[in-house]
Amino acid sequence: MRIVSLLPSLTELVCALGRRVDLVGVTHECDYPAGVERLPHLTRSRIAATASSAAIDAAVVEQGGSLYDLDGDVLAQLRPDLILTQEQCDVCAVNEATVRRVAAGLATAPWVESVNPTCLADLDAMFRRIGVLLGAVEAAESLVARFDATAAVIARRRQGRPLRRVLVLEWFDPPFSSGHWNPEIVALAGGVEVLGEAGQRSRRLSWGEVADADPELIVLSPCGFTIERTEQELTELQARPEWTRLEAVRSGGVTLVDGSAYFSRPGPRLESSLKIAAAAIDPEACGDLAPVAGWRRLPAL
Repeated sequence: MRIVSLLPSLTELVCALGRRVDLVGVTHECDYPAGVERLPHLTRSRIAATASSAAIDAAVVEQGGSLYDLDGDVLAQLRPDLILTQEQCDVCAVNEATVRRVAAGLATAPWVESVNPTCLADLDAMFRRIGVLLGAVEAAESLVARFDATAAVIARRRQGRPLRRVLVLEWFDPPFSSGHWNPEIVALAGGVEVLGEAGQRSRRLSWGEVADADPELIVLSPCGFTIERTEQELTELQARPEWTRLEAVRSGGVTLVDGSAYFSRPGPRLESSLKIAAAAIDPEACGDLAPVAGWRRLPAL
């Protein structure tokens, strides 16, 4: 089978299911596991990688549709049997309708599988569905079981300990709440998401809403940004008067996360996202669970 993946999380999933050798093409954003970035790239962004959060948001509003282009010529040359794509977010990946239109003209008549997970149950179903397509059912079940086992470990460690009020920010300028599976991850880690809603899209917030919610803890995980890229945005964020008045900021309760790798990428590393959330919420009970890299706490003001 010749597989093309048009979403970084699906690229990770194919590899985690043991079918890395069958991948023939990926997106320009696929960077994990190491080596997949050397495969042919089928997409490109219409926005400069160095654009600020505000500039990116303005481009999203102005362009309306997908922010990515698909290279149909390269796709044809790769002769895929299976194309994995998504219908969830045109801002995050190539538009599904574009993928299906281009695929319909290919000589290989590839199967196009599109995913749209909005919650953890959907993600389990997605893992299992891709497992069926790739003949890797047992490997898919193992991934689901591993996440559940981690959640059980966190629950045991935090038994009887208080819930914490948490805000996951998926964008800074303007601020966006978390959504989809992330409020569920916060809940499994021992918190209550104060503005994000499970199963719903992330939404644009006002800084007044953030100030009124005044969370105990904040996880900064801007969608698609590495931790280094996010650090470039911190100066403007920290200059906001609303920010400096937040309890989480004053008390050292802010955690900076590689959003590209973890919370905003619905793949196998969501288990690591759960561990990071648990370590941020309850470092005494769960601090040892989180990976060493890809996150850090900001000092108190």
